[in-house]
Amino acid sequence: MYHVTELDVPATMTDDPARVAAFREWVAVQNAAEVSVTGLPEILWTPEEQLPYLLDPEAPSRLVAVHSSDGTVVAAGVYDTKQAPGTPNCWIWLGVAPDHRRRGVGTLLADHLEALARADGRTQWKTSAMSRQVGPASGPGYRPAPTGFGAVPEDEAAVRFLTARGWRFGQVNRISRLALPADPSVVRELHARAETAAGPGYRVHTWTGRTPEQWLDGIALLETRMSTDAPEGDMEEPEDVWTADRLREHEALLERSPRTAVTVAVEHVESTTLAGFTQLAVPDNVDQPVMQGDTLVLREHRGHRLGWLLKVVGIERVEQDHRGHPSIITFNAEENRPMLDVNEAVGFVGVGSEGVWERRIATPAG
Repeated sequence: MYHVTELDVPATMTDDPARVAAFREWVAVQNAAEVSVTGLPEILWTPEEQLPYLLDPEAPSRLVAVHSSDGTVVAAGVYDTKQAPGTPNCWIWLGVAPDHRRRGVGTLLADHLEALARADGRTQWKTSAMSRQVGPASGPGYRPAPTGFGAVPEDEAAVRFLTARGWRFGQVNRISRLALPADPSVVRELHARAETAAGPGYRVHTWTGRTPEQWLDGIALLETRMSTDAPEGDMEEPEDVWTADRLREHEALLERSPRTAVTVAVEHVESTTLAGFTQLAVPDNVDQPVMQGDTLVLREHRGHRLGWLLKVVGIERVEQDHRGHPSIITFNAEENRPMLDVNEAVGFVGVGSEGVWERRIATPAG
């Protein structure tokens, strides 16, 4: 009744029409599966926005679909890996169309994706699962994260499904929304406080699009440290090394997306190196929210409210240069209290959650 196929991912959205149509159908099912849980259509990405991220040669994505007997796509899956030699981990994601659940479709797709991971010799599998949970939760009926921060309902389909397959719950990410325009008096006050705390030893830089030549190595280091310095609960993430060349290649891909990349970085003046950054993806469609992505202050530069400074300057840049968007959406680990503090202070409100899960596999013989 159902069968699994792997998509031939188009190189562009003007590629072979059949490949593009299949990709669009895959994205539609992916989005339908997510919004049925969260009720948050604003966190969804269009096919045009997603495609560049799937083509990164250092971290290629394999897309898998489950078709019904009439050829309709009823489930969408992703298998993501880094290509650096010796990388032990992979990311797996799957979603089933709401009207095809509880028919074995998810099991069929999960079996296929996990088989890819086994064949690749990956020993650390990770996945994320959207949750309906909004805000902190605890007590009977909830699965607490081992970090001690956040929980998801035990009765959610994803929780039951992953637990039954031997996956371990590891972390909760909070989904937060800032309605725009933000309160200008609050933003000004927080900017002043953060600037005072940072002092003259730090300087903010902002740019749109490709990273200026002088900051290539600095952003590459920050991207590398995202894999080691960002909160990850007890699910240690192997180092993912970025170079200036890899960053340039990645940015060239993102230029195909109908989203503008806005970067805010803070320089440590004495060493002339970057101490932190945040990146925002601003849709061409002004009706869509801005997505705040990678945000990090290096461990050795924490304690100066640089995260606060990055956050408020990012808001100011969006409102100055990209007016009209309804909101900014961001994901943060529930244990990342310093970043949640600034989010809450500036007006972000929790609107949903995402659980992060892990499964460890014994090293293949031989």
